[in-house]
Order: sequence, then C-alpha cells, then structure tokens
Amino acid sequence: MTRAIMIAAPRSGGGKTTTTLGLLAALRARNVAVQAAKTGPDYIDPAFHEVVTGRPSLNLDSWAMTPDLLETILARSAEGADLLVVESAMGLFDGLLGPEKSRGAPSDIAARFGIPVVLVLDVSGQGQSAAAIAHGFATLDPDVHVAGVVLNQVASPRHLSMAHEAVLAAGIPVLGAFMRDPSLALPERHLGLVQAREQTTLTELLERLRTRTEEALDLDGILQAAAPLNAHDKGELAVLPPGQRIAIADDAAFSFLYGHVAKSWRQAGAELVPFSPLANEGPDDSCDACWLPGGYPELHAGSLATANQFLSRLEIFSRTRPVHGECGGFMVLGQTLEDANGTTHRMAGLLGHETSFAKRKMNLGYREAALQTDCALGMKGTVFRGHEFHYARVTNAGTDNPLATLRDGNGNDLGQAGGYRGHVSGSFFHVMACRDRNAA
Repeated sequence: MTRAIMIAAPRSGGGKTTTTLGLLAALRARNVAVQAAKTGPDYIDPAFHEVVTGRPSLNLDSWAMTPDLLETILARSAEGADLLVVESAMGLFDGLLGPEKSRGAPSDIAARFGIPVVLVLDVSGQGQSAAAIAHGFATLDPDVHVAGVVLNQVASPRHLSMAHEAVLAAGIPVLGAFMRDPSLALPERHLGLVQAREQTTLTELLERLRTRTEEALDLDGILQAAAPLNAHDKGELAVLPPGQRIAIADDAAFSFLYGHVAKSWRQAGAELVPFSPLANEGPDDSCDACWLPGGYPELHAGSLATANQFLSRLEIFSRTRPVHGECGGFMVLGQTLEDANGTTHRMAGLLGHETSFAKRKMNLGYREAALQTDCALGMKGTVFRGHEFHYARVTNAGTDNPLATLRDGNGNDLGQAGGYRGHVSGSFFHVMACRDRNAA
C-alpha cells in the first residue's frame, strides 16, 4: 500500500521546496518509487517534482476540488508508488476563512486523508523559541498530526543544539537539520521560481540537494512517519476535455497546464498533441480543439509576434474549431501585448483586448467562474473553480462578449471577465476543477 507524508512549514519561503526536492531525490536513489503532489494552485513546483521523480506531479486543493475529486486524484496518483510526498503551499494552516476543512489550506488535506506532516522550521534569528512554534503547530488542530520537525537555516553547531534540544523537550521528534547554504537557493522571477525547463544547472543542483539530504535528514525516520494513504478512486474528472485530439501549446512561453487536468482529459479518452509557438509551430490540423495555457508570453512577446506560421495556422484553425487561452494564452489571443520595456507587439488578434506587462498590477486569488456561453471549457452556465495569478493587465477591453462572471474565494462578486468571439475564448482565469455541470 502507498504511504504518504506532507512537507509543510509555518510560512512561505521556509524551505519546503528545497526540502521536498532533496527528499524525493534521496528516496529515489534508494529505489523508493516516489510520487509527488502540491497543495493549492501552483504550476511551477510540480514541474520540479516531475524532473526528480520521473512521474507527473499533481495538485490538491480543498476549496477548488470536491472531496470525491480529491480522493480520485490521490488514489490514481498513488498507483505504482511506494510513497506519496505532498509539498504544501504557504503556511500549513493558511487558506480562506471558511468553509471549515475546505479553506484551501494544506492542513485540510492532511486532516482529511490522515497524512502526517513533517514541519520545516526556518530557525533564523531564534533558538529555543523554535520549540514554541513547533508545539503550536503540533497542537492547533487535533486532526493534523505533526510527525516531526526539520530544522532549516541553522547557523552553527551551538545554534543547532539550542533549537534541537528545545523541540525535543516539547515532545516533538527532530528528523534532521540543514545548515545555512545560500548557494542552494532556487532562482526566482515575478511568478515564482524560474521554470525547471529553463534551468541549465538543475541536474547539478538536484544532486547537491540529494547529497545534503542524505547527510542531514533521518530518512528512515521520515519513511516510518509516513502513514498508509486512505483514498479511493471515485471516477471523478476534474475538467471534461474540449475535444478528442487537443492541440496544446507547450514551450517556455506556454507551460502552465495542470497535471491533474491533463490526466483527466486522457482518462476521458482524449489525446494531447503538443506544439511550440516559439518554434513557429501551429496547432496540428488533425486536432479538434486548441488550448493555449498560461506561462510567460510577456518574456517572449517579440518572438511570438514574428512567429508567422504559428499565428496563421492558429487563425485558420479558429475558423472552424474551438480555441481557448488561459492567462498568458489569453494575452496572446488579443490584439497586442506590451512587454516590460514598453514595446508593443502584435499578437494573434483573435480577440479584441490589449494587454500590458509594463503597466503592472498583481491579481492573485481564488476564483469561481460561471460561463456566459458555450465554449471550449464547457456549456453555458457551467461553474468552475480555479485562480488568478498575474501581473499583466488589460489596457483595452475591446468589444468581445464577456466569457464568464467571477466571484472570489469568499463569494464576492468580481463582475465579468474574459471574452469570446466565434470559436475563440479566453480569460486570466486558470481552471482547476468543474464544480457544477448542471448550472445551466
């Protein structure tokens, strides 16, 4: 039976990702079949998981996904795996204010499925006070079991002794400690870590993380702390496929496609056919739908503007078949995109809006979207849950009909969003799961 463990922390930036990657690499070196997952909305960390494990990493979200869908994703991800390692987002208990146990907090997942937590504690600037933090996290929710602590950013042997002894005295096992090493930081940009596919030294970095983890952590103790995963396949699909052969833009500009969404499409019998706009490729004519995921088109706007074959084939495709763009894909479907330097580039022109990365405004949060028309996503009235995370903004909305009405994670009305014209649709909204197919 597959066992499971969660790597969490009191806050973002506490060392969860480097700890998770090192643990995955060290266990795989022991011939443990490891599967990874990430709580909450995140495209970038799962791509690193996949590099290490050789298996697609999946997302788990207690607000966006129904309990049956969560069980299905977990059960299917566990197939053929000895150990599931779940990396949490943000702090362990961070999420919306409600509803209880469905707040989008990592603790919701740990509690619902009985997954023990290894808490990564950044002890910079503190000694014995680390025990108070560990004790508080271990006792806040009786349904969440903190199986042990990994001390991070330890400055010296004396510092280690102070924190280690205090945490042990609080009755919480210490499963290892990492000394400070600034050279092991992963490079970042405006949406988070630089993508795994763009890092030329990633293999070397992962090897260093593996070695560090083998030396610093109690791997046997972590394996013993993991608990059997109690999840059953309920046959739920996250999102119905937009077609049977789906052309998927896939390169450094278009890489934000959720693994659980792609897996649900394949399980429904669809075939995904990748193409690269940056290589001036267009959607394969044998496909019956085209999907432009989010990513970083703002960093590649000049190349996309001159990719004439991509733009021409996309336009021809859109005359007879659905084309949908999420976030970055939505930007490329518009008339123009202004890059960070203020240079305006011509885009596909299949929708009427204009966007700018120079005039930045961060949009971040959960979203519930109700479709205002039939499109590649689904039928009019269908309700989806997902999120927005972008710095670009619409500078000219154009005259297209709005694609959806939006609410935030607390149910507040955010008005209309996105646009559609003919077979083409798009918005800044990233879909994670369908919540109501019968809303129409």
